[in-house]
Amino acid sequence: MKQTRVEQFKEILSKRILVLDGAMGTSLFSMKLTEEDYGGSKYEGCPEHLNFSKPLAIEEVHRSYLEVGADIIETNTFGGASVVLAEYNLQDQAYEINVAAAKIARRVADEFSTKEKPRFVAGSIGPTTKSISVTENITFDELSSSYYQQVNALLDGGVDIL
Repeated sequence: MKQTRVEQFKEILSKRILVLDGAMGTSLFSMKLTEEDYGGSKYEGCPEHLNFSKPLAIEEVHRSYLEVGADIIETNTFGGASVVLAEYNLQDQAYEINVAAAKIARRVADEFSTKEKPRFVAGSIGPTTKSISVTENITFDELSSSYYQQVNALLDGGVDIL
């Protein structure tokens, strides 16, 4: 019976250390992307929108890590929770943004995968810009709902781990 990617991941992890990619945001920043690359001034500074407006830049970052031997690449979704995307009025597109990011990473990981060295995709989930306890600008239910949506989208897009 064929192993799932998760089973394969667990087996390999039990035998050796797996190398995770580096910072997506820093890599994108070093590309000196323009306002136009982001899809206009209202999205400038929102790396998650690049999954729509400049997917080739995201692919380039993924490839750069895989080319030097990374086993795992992370999706471009650190700020992909709807409560963060709301800062760019993208909260209603959170599901689509996360699915797109996962599919981009999955496609590139599969391109580099071999039987001897499979590559994996981790769904990146950041801490958001909200706080239940410090600034009390979000409720637990709102935050958990936002994360729930993001996790489902990442899984639907094909990530192996979160």
